[in-house]
Amino acid sequence: MSRAAIEPATLAAALIQRPSVTPNDEGAIEIVAAALEKLGFDCHRLRFGDIHNLYARRGTSRPNLCFAGHTDVRERDFGGSISLLITGDEEGDAVNGTRRVLDWLKERGEAIDACLVGEPTSAVQLGDMIKIGRRGSMTGRLMVNGVQGHTAYPHLADNAAHRIVAMLYALTGAELDRGSEHFQPSSLQVSTIDIGNPASNVIPPAARAVFNIRFNDCWTGAKLEHWVRERLDEIGGRYSLDIAIGGESFLVAPGTLTDLLAEAIRRVTGRTPELSTTGGTSDARFIQAHCPVAEFGLVGQTMHKVDERVELSDLAALTAIYHTFLELFFDHHS
Repeated sequence: MSRAAIEPATLAAALIQRPSVTPNDEGAIEIVAAALEKLGFDCHRLRFGDIHNLYARRGTSRPNLCFAGHTDVRERDFGGSISLLITGDEEGDAVNGTRRVLDWLKERGEAIDACLVGEPTSAVQLGDMIKIGRRGSMTGRLMVNGVQGHTAYPHLADNAAHRIVAMLYALTGAELDRGSEHFQPSSLQVSTIDIGNPASNVIPPAARAVFNIRFNDCWTGAKLEHWVRERLDEIGGRYSLDIAIGGESFLVAPGTLTDLLAEAIRRVTGRTPELSTTGGTSDARFIQAHCPVAEFGLVGQTMHKVDERVELSDLAALTAIYHTFLELFFDHHS
């Protein structure tokens, strides 16, 4: 079946017209499924909670090469299978998306042998960066309780604003680490501080703050939480802290998958990609527990901005890279 059966720009335009803001699907999954079924894929529309997902596979033999988040295929016969895992819960809580689909595959006894995640990893030019890991993410929600009073009588009060400032300084003023072989130094950023006190002569009884830590492989979530609580306990007073781990840091050691992907990029663009772990997190954090995974996609300079966009020439080149990668992958495993 000809690769031209799906025109990337046409498919992208159809998907862009769907206001599929998490968790709403608005028909986006069905557009992808319909296009894939025309190419001979067996499509499984999977709904977990209010999240729509799609697992599509063409072929029954192994190796099974999975694409997470992209929709182009190969134009000749191959010794293996191509599958796509499309989710509607990557930007959201990531509870009923990729993780649930992977559990569903395991229950079916179906294995993925390698996966390419189509995140916008290119930094400045298409092909300049592949992601081989990601930092972990921890969010802390801090509530400090004090005693309300008059600013003229501070000895009769306990200023929650003063203590939350001291606590946040204890966190932001400390060096977490200096990075590791494949990772940048871990970073703690305060997202918001909320006191909600309109009066200039009232000592506030409570203060809230939210902070996020992007941590490297020097830490685990549990170890980092212990570090945070130790720093806060040194300040003392009444406080509560809710911790949520969005994902642990992970690294997929460079190997066959990244070598073949880098070669495909070189053949199409002439560039040698950097192997990186920078940026946010992605569903690769779930997939890496099942098979080797790498992330590669378009330039992401406008992601999450108004009028997010890509060059049509880059979209065509990306299609060629993915196609070349498929040929290299199955030639390697033949």
